[in-house]
Amino acid sequence: MKAGPVRRRNDIRQYDDLVDAWWRPEAAFAALHWLAAARGRLVPRPLADGEVLVDLGCGGGLMAPHASSYRHIGVDLSASALTVAARHGLLVVRGDAARLPVADGAAGVVLAGELLEHVHDLETVVAEVARVLRPGGTVVIDTINATRVARLALVGIAERLPGGPPPRIHDPDLFVSPDRLRKLFDEHDVDLRVWGIRPSARDYARFLADRTHPVRMLRTRSVALVYQGVGTKGYR
Repeated sequence: MKAGPVRRRNDIRQYDDLVDAWWRPEAAFAALHWLAAARGRLVPRPLADGEVLVDLGCGGGLMAPHASSYRHIGVDLSASALTVAARHGLLVVRGDAARLPVADGAAGVVLAGELLEHVHDLETVVAEVARVLRPGGTVVIDTINATRVARLALVGIAERLPGGPPPRIHDPDLFVSPDRLRKLFDEHDVDLRVWGIRPSARDYARFLADRTHPVRMLRTRSVALVYQGVGTKGYR
């Protein structure tokens, strides 16, 4: 196989290079399937028919099996990824998470999975999430902590492991501390609760054996690496 071009870290063109990998459980986005399943367990049931779920950085639409009860709107900057997502039933919109083409209070749920560690203007993205979320609505996030151990484990090591992130997909300078994230959400009346998550060692061993076995993400006390969270918007 011919090697693709070497991109700078966090270059969105990497998603064009890897467009055929989105729905292959053994390929470059394997861990995104595991994280999507963990995120899906946190999505509440819709309160009404046609309730909107906005999926920020939706990529190839891996949340589709976990959000089928909603009007699932996927927002992403990658046109190639959105083409794949549309094939899996998402209503797709090409847009920037810092300037969402969504009305105020339109969403019952906003997902920001494996997105926040890719954005340069975190303050504006959090403000946009809160803006489009209705009072009482739910935001579900997962991202990478801004720690030295996360830089080592998720960039220095994991990029070389099967099922790990594609090389150069992350810029560790954009990793996000949970304290900073909670503070930003709190400024917009969203109470965010977080906890750590990690892959099941037993499941990962089976994945190494056959490259298709799904890997459960388990909760941990430590948030030093990958962490997950759920927030609720207040009514003020």
